[in-house]
Amino acid sequence: MGETSIGLGKTDSASSAPMISGALLVDKPPGISSAKAVAIIKRLLPRKTKVGHTGTLDPLASGLLVVMVGKATRLSRYVTGMEKSYTATARLGATSTTLDAEGEIIELESPIPDEDSIRAALPTFTGKTKQLPPMASAIKVGGERLYKLHRRGVEVEREEREVEVHSFDLISFDETSNEAAFHISCGSGIYVRSLVSDLAESLGSGAYLTSLRRTSVGPFDVDEASPPDTLDEGSIHNHIIPLMETVSHLPVVEIGDEMARGVKNGRPISVSGDVAGSFRVESGGELLAVYEAGEDGVARPEVVLCAG
Repeated sequence: MGETSIGLGKTDSASSAPMISGALLVDKPPGISSAKAVAIIKRLLPRKTKVGHTGTLDPLASGLLVVMVGKATRLSRYVTGMEKSYTATARLGATSTTLDAEGEIIELESPIPDEDSIRAALPTFTGKTKQLPPMASAIKVGGERLYKLHRRGVEVEREEREVEVHSFDLISFDETSNEAAFHISCGSGIYVRSLVSDLAESLGSGAYLTSLRRTSVGPFDVDEASPPDTLDEGSIHNHIIPLMETVSHLPVVEIGDEMARGVKNGRPISVSGDVAGSFRVESGGELLAVYEAGEDGVARPEVVLCAG
């Protein structure tokens, strides 16, 4: 999946370089922001190529960033909502002003929960729940990022957001260092450091993240990803995942040449009753658009990739 040259398109006359569209799996190292990782990738691509990622990782965190390139940036919404998996380590018996190792660490005098107590509490934090975003986060309130307010010592009210945790498992617990390792599978928008902190608080203690690694996004795995410093201008196109594979989880409707002309112009199409929600529209092995089926049996375009 990571070794294909599909996705090269017409030439950018300004740079005489082939335009690239698709997804790039990047293994972000700890110590840099997601924006910095994307900027590194952008410098390797033809000028004016659109680039964006589909889910922020904090500087402390490492792991999978799905970077959308060219036309694929228009499909980001279908990747952002995919299930994500993480491995995390946390130290119990202390808290942090940022809920991770980058903040001020505050030691607690409360007893440390044992392994059995931690395991018993985990099911309480699975399923759909409300989560309060941490102050040290990229969410905007009143037009300003929360982490910028946090740096100035300003705390503001935040709205709880509904999140979903599919699984929350304890991998190991070291009673000497009070460090626990977890595996988490969840929907988009969740803050793992808040999840771990809430777990420890429910047990009469506290905790902060010492490491976090995103291991998968939907069908994409970090084992297939490339660290930014291993990519170069000459080979980056070999790692681009084709457009169709970025949304392969969506149902597909195949159409003929005549209907394809209408789809390229964004016209509604009729679909059978068993088609629901968003779906791919393909013709002759080419992804033309993503449409959404309506209750009236008529589907309308959400994203048109091939203009007529």
